[in-house]
Amino acid sequence: MVVDDAVVVRTLMSRWIGEQPGLTVVAALRSGREAVDQFEQYDPDVVVLDVDMPHLDGISTLPLLLEKKRDLAVIMASALTRDNAEVTIKALSLGAADYIPKPEAEGGMMTSAAFQHDLIEKIRVLAKRSPKPPRLPAYARRITTPAAHRLGGAIQRVGKWRLPAPAEKTAFDLRPFSLVTPRVLLVGASTGGPQALSRLVTAIDAITDCAPVLITQHMPATFTTILAEHLSRASARTVREAVDREPVLAGTVYLAPGGRHMRVTRREGTAMIVLDDGPPVHFCKPAVDPLFSSAAEVWGSWNLALILTGMGSDGTAGAADIVAAGGSVIAQDEASSVIWGMPGSAVEAGVCSAVLPLDQIGPKAVRMFLGGRS
Repeated sequence: MVVDDAVVVRTLMSRWIGEQPGLTVVAALRSGREAVDQFEQYDPDVVVLDVDMPHLDGISTLPLLLEKKRDLAVIMASALTRDNAEVTIKALSLGAADYIPKPEAEGGMMTSAAFQHDLIEKIRVLAKRSPKPPRLPAYARRITTPAAHRLGGAIQRVGKWRLPAPAEKTAFDLRPFSLVTPRVLLVGASTGGPQALSRLVTAIDAITDCAPVLITQHMPATFTTILAEHLSRASARTVREAVDREPVLAGTVYLAPGGRHMRVTRREGTAMIVLDDGPPVHFCKPAVDPLFSSAAEVWGSWNLALILTGMGSDGTAGAADIVAAGGSVIAQDEASSVIWGMPGSAVEAGVCSAVLPLDQIGPKAVRMFLGGRS
């Protein structure tokens, strides 16, 4: 379902999507109110939802749609303005799966191959998501795996909740962690990243107080400015967009600014940020690979890299460089990821030392920075 008050936008998106094998536009609507009122009639799997609409805007429409279908994938379509960026970040925190920035120039959407590519790829990937199971109430969650085994049977009931029998653990080819205590934390993320980063930064205070943290999130300019402000408020620590040629210092979280790759280099013995205006990598700018690969050259075995939720394979090549230089890599697990593309790619490449739920990644990283190995 495409929801946008601009007829040109609705027409273009509908045509592009309809031309793709396996994708069907069930409705192209001009307002959030129409989307809510006609949702059951069309029952879409993915909704592309404009942020700025009269009467019922995107941020007001979003929760009404999610009430109707828990596993609905909503992609927020937003102009590249500060106000729209703030609304989009808020929408992600309220349950939107992803976003897509509209080209700025008049007529830019009609000529932007990158926009068309991103739109189709996001729809395809999000449409294939497995629905997440409902969050159990506390009394159901207290049943541990051993207890569930003792209950016997494939499925047991606790009140109205059905508890699946424990599944067999998926086997991954994991590498041993480096024996060197890390001194630099690197993070790469894409789809679902803003939500994941908000949770991660609150769990790594012990790291941000004593070591530099460098983050690449696939996101355009203006949006990264708002994300940095949002993460600063969430963590009560300094999170800001990186500045070209500034030194990398402990106690600061550096976020790659939208539209530029963030790398690191060493000049006269000091590690420094380098912002690169080169071509996109994996269709992304900023991309994770340039950060990871350059960090491997500068810090070697001091690096601990985290690959969080996101589609595609960005980060895998850079993670291989980190491992080759003696560092370690942790991937977010599939169950807690919005899209298990980037972390899944790294896991399949055999460059990870752990695959963990998001809530366990921060505590694990802190223990490693404090010299622990468990």
